[in-house]
Amino acid sequence: MYEVTKSDEQWQAELDPLEYQVLRHAATERPGTGELLHEDRVGVYHCRACGAELFRSTTKFEAHCGWPSFYQPTESDAVELLEDRSLGMARTEVRCRRCGSHLGHVFDDAPQTPTGDRYCMNSVSLSFEPTASGSTGGAAAEAE
Repeated sequence: MYEVTKSDEQWQAELDPLEYQVLRHAATERPGTGELLHEDRVGVYHCRACGAELFRSTTKFEAHCGWPSFYQPTESDAVELLEDRSLGMARTEVRCRRCGSHLGHVFDDAPQTPTGDRYCMNSVSLSFEPTASGSTGGAAAEAE
């Protein structure tokens, strides 16, 4: 069972229509439209539904797929991975371990990353909290 459990009515009241469809019904935002796609400040990405810490900007990279991409979550147990056979293909769905909200999918097609993984996340599933005032550069700046 998840730490954060709410009725469908509660989630619908708390989330805007797109957030609700993506987070609670595994919809996908249109590629290239997410507000966090080009976010390059230093900071932390949280689950928009429950606030759980999910990713850090040090693991974000440009995958040219139309959605923010990360090569690993902050903690191995921050997310849960589930088999997804919708749309006639086998994929791995990524959900927030704390509340069960749909975040996106993970693919093992990123050889340029330390893990080889590409966590392809919907911007609408995440909120961003900058940690350093005025810093930019994302993973490259933090690695220095």
